[in-house]
Amino acid sequence: METTNETIKATPNYSEKTFTIRKYNKGTLTSKYRTTPLSKEEFESCENNTENDWKQFLKTNDYYTVK
Repeated sequence: METTNETIKATPNYSEKTFTIRKYNKGTLTSKYRTTPLSKEEFESCENNTENDWKQFLKTNDYYTVK
């Protein structure tokens, strides 16, 4: 099994119903993404996402890169 030092953290924005997703490699921020606005149901569901769920989410086109 390959070990990686990559971690993903997602921060909710309750008023916009979006998440900011940050990817870190060895503790250093490497990428920052934001979801497109979600429905109330989708947003509430995503609040329970695990790191692996967010990795799978990043394989979709429902986000954009934040600079």
